[in-house]
Amino acid sequence: MISFNYETNFELPYEQEYSSWISKVITSENCNEGEINYIFCDDDYLLDINIKYLNHDTFTDIISFDYSVGKELHGDIYISIDRVKENAKDFEVHFKDEIRRVMVHGVLHYCGYKDKSEHDQELMRSKEDFYISQWS
Repeated sequence: MISFNYETNFELPYEQEYSSWISKVITSENCNEGEINYIFCDDDYLLDINIKYLNHDTFTDIISFDYSVGKELHGDIYISIDRVKENAKDFEVHFKDEIRRVMVHGVLHYCGYKDKSEHDQELMRSKEDFYISQWS
């Protein structure tokens, strides 16, 4: 089950469509959907989590905590709406495309994709682009 939670005044439009889309991504990656929580927040909220749990004193657009068991995906995906808006502006893309990129990015981590090396980043970006193109 995919759920959406808000620690800011942002609300994701069309929650059911996003949930269905993420479910299709999970199935396409030969994984099973467990409990996945998206938590939309602001920079300060995510910075606090970054400092407290990861010892990183930097802003970020996403932090995901993976509780998956094998191919059954479970986790909490925190997304800073402030960072997503700023990134959309910096990369000259629509906010809706950037929010989709970040949302699918978190789930792709649960599916086993990494983004530490240049090769892994290229594969992750390719997967993100593919699934964003599948939005309907």
